[in-house]
Order: sequence, then structure tokens, then C-alpha cells
Amino acid sequence: MDSKSVEDMIEASSGVHFSGFHMDALEMRNTEVGQLTTSAAEEMCRQPFVIGVAGGAASGKTTVCDMIIQQLHDQRVVLVNQDSFYHDLTEEELTRVHEYNFDHPDAFDTEQLLCAMEKLRHGQAVDIPNYDFKSYKNVFPARRVNPSDVIILEGILIFHDPRIRELMNMKIFVDTDADVRLARRIRRDIVEKGRDIATVLDQYSKFVKPAFDDFILPTKKYADIIIPRGGDNHVAIDLIVQHIRTKLGQHDMCKIYPNLYVIQSTFQIRGMHTLIRDSQTTKHDFVFYADRLIRLVVEHGLGHLPFTEKQVTTPTGSVYTGVDFCKRLCGVSVIRSGESMENALRACCKGMKIGKILIHREGDNGQQLIYEKLPQDISDRHVLLLDPILGTGNSAVQAISLLISKGVPESNIIFLNLISAPQGVHVVCKRFPRIKIVTSEIETGLNEDFRVIPGMGEFGDRYFGTDDDDQPVLPPKNRDTKSSTD
Repeated sequence: MDSKSVEDMIEASSGVHFSGFHMDALEMRNTEVGQLTTSAAEEMCRQPFVIGVAGGAASGKTTVCDMIIQQLHDQRVVLVNQDSFYHDLTEEELTRVHEYNFDHPDAFDTEQLLCAMEKLRHGQAVDIPNYDFKSYKNVFPARRVNPSDVIILEGILIFHDPRIRELMNMKIFVDTDADVRLARRIRRDIVEKGRDIATVLDQYSKFVKPAFDDFILPTKKYADIIIPRGGDNHVAIDLIVQHIRTKLGQHDMCKIYPNLYVIQSTFQIRGMHTLIRDSQTTKHDFVFYADRLIRLVVEHGLGHLPFTEKQVTTPTGSVYTGVDFCKRLCGVSVIRSGESMENALRACCKGMKIGKILIHREGDNGQQLIYEKLPQDISDRHVLLLDPILGTGNSAVQAISLLISKGVPESNIIFLNLISAPQGVHVVCKRFPRIKIVTSEIETGLNEDFRVIPGMGEFGDRYFGTDDDDQPVLPPKNRDTKSSTD
């Protein structure tokens, strides 16, 4: 092979993938789950990590947000306050401003907030309103907010609207004693908002406390994390920041789908991917490096199986506390590409039972199950579903549906593959949120012919040698030679 950099060779990879699942554009359109375009999938992958911080007025939400931002100093973090999205008061409302309930959900322009958040999530800069609490109107200039890695949305009622909750990857509720919140509110409203103490207390008794009981406190049940004592709880905030850092270190798709696992990339893994993607790689080298990658994926997948604690006595007479492997296990390969992963599975698990599924396109009726041979007791086992490529996801849905129809619990299925297109991940994870997908790389997406790109060519032909032995595999030159993907 020519001496090229890893990056150059990956860029040059032009092979496409055809897995053991054969699909066409008709099936792509007819799938029960909505299909994403490549550009939409790429846009989804770039979305930031969104954190919602809710709680009563003066509970310490802003302090918690500031501490998180301070600890994430090496990340791009932006703070969006729900207070910026109050409605402007009309002239009539201004004459009765002391009777206006600023703690009611209707006081906020939720539609404008949703619009701003959607733009930020899709990589667009937005102008956040600058609300003046003395004139009760938005004033010039607005605050320009650029796209970031992390968006923190803070406000008393951000958990109230389900549409806003759905935007969040993490929901935090700051839980602080009511007396402490009242004392803080008195001090803040007098200094920052120019109100007198009588007005603050009157508002608290009329609006703030009833609104907290009626609208804010009930949303506590939606929180993923509850922080007692607010900003004084340094331990809780440290743990939250650690979790955020873990999420930021994952592939973007993993932030969206917690049941997707991408093995940690190293130069060794990138180098092996470069070799098997290169159209000039010979069959012998393709098989060698594909086997190495498959073994890594299988080992990672086995790590997601349940284990039980086990103690053994070592040759020195010492007791070692470890774990015992899962006993009720089987593999299911998708003919024929999935059969390339069987040797790695058998090498890791002695005496492993392996079933087989063949799914093929037939006519205009979409994918059809042609053959299946599965262990009779498969419903009692954890299943490792084997197929090197996840493309459109349509036939993966067919295979998983078959396993579930045989009595296999969804949570007992682990889908192992070498590369995955975002569209396929979306289809499978949305349809089966309790299965696990383990892969070594996430692809750019699918092209107009629904082929995985950059891909690695027809995996089955390259692995089993149905192309000419030791000859470079060249990408197809016309559309008449293509097969459908998954």
C-alpha cells in the first residue's frame, strides 16, 4: 500500500457497504420508523448537551449553574435564563403590576424560548431577549448567544412544559428550604429589581408561594438529579460535572441514545479502520484487520452482559473476589456478513450456540425472512446479534422483531457491528430503546442510494473472497451494480 496518513486514507475511502440484510429504497420509504437523511443525521449528531436547572425562586439555581460553568471552563458553555422570556406587560398590566403573577406559566413566552433553544441545538446563533425588571419590557440590545457544546437552561418553570423537557439531556432540581428562599428573594428583589420589602412580601404570599406549590414543586418528579442546599452542595455539583464530562467525551450519538456504545478510539483502531476501508487493501489484509476489530467489538459487547460475584482461591492460597461469566448466552448471525463475526465470538466463549437468520429483499414487498435457525431455548438466553454493518436499520428491525417474537426480552439483545450509520442507529434505538448497540465507529451517513459512507465496500464479498483473491476492491462505477443496504 502507498504510504499515506491515516486521515488521507480515510478521506480516500470510497467503498460502499452491502450487509447480509438486503434492502432497497422502497423499503426505506415504507419503514414504520421515520427515516433521516444524511444531512439530518449529521445535524442530529452535532447537537449540544442540554442541562435544565429548575427550582423555586432564590433556591440557588444561578449559583449552581455558575459553579458548573466554572468547572467546565475548557468547554464551550452557554447559560440561557427563562427570566429573559417574560412577556412584555401591556399598558393596562403596568397600571396593576403588583397584581401580576410573574410565577405563573402564562407569564413566560414559551414559544419564543422553544424557538431559541431549537436554533441553538441545531448550531445557529440566537438573540436572547434582555428583559428589564424595572420597566417590565424587553430592552435593547438583545444578548447574542452562539452555539456551544453545553447549553444550561435555568428557570423556575422549565420543567413545566413537556416540549422543553424533551430538549434536555439532564434535568436538575435545586431543592432549598422555603425560609432560605424567602430571605434570598427579599435581598435580591430589593437590590436588583428596585422593589420595597412590603411589595416583595405581598407578592410572595399572593403569588410566589402558591405558584411554587401548584406549578414548580410538582415538576420535581421530572428531575434526574435533586440537589439539596443548592450551591452549598459542592459534592453534588462535582458529581454532576464529572457526569457531564463523561457524556461530552462520548460520541455525539451516545449523548442522544444511551443504549448506543462506541468503543473508545485509539490510533490502533483508526489504523485498522483505515486499512479495511481502503479499496486497495487485499483480501488477506482485509480479513486479518477485520478479525482484529471484530474481536474488540465482541469483547466490548460481552462486557455488557450481567455478571455475578465469585470468589476463587489462587495458587498462593489467597482469596480473590471476581465475577462469573453469564452462562445463558447465544449468538445469532445474519447470513452472510454476520458469519464473519462467529469465530471471534467462539474464541471468547467456548461452546457458544449460534443461530442464523437470512433476510432478503423479494419483489416489491420489502424484506422477507427466508431462513431462521435459532436455539429452542433462545427465550431464556442473552442474545448477541451479529452483523458487521448497520445501515438503514430496516432489516435490523426485522431481525430484532423476530428475536422478540421468539420470546427474547428486548433488554437481553446486544447488537454488535463494526460500523453504524446514524440513520440506522436512529431507527433501531427509537424502535427498541432497551436493546444495546455496540459498534467501533459511527459513519457519516447514507448517500442518495442509501449506501453507508464512507463505508468499506461489500463486506461479505471482501471477507469471504467472492471477489477476486488478493485483488484490490474497487468501488462500483455505475448504479446498475449496486445492491441495497442495511
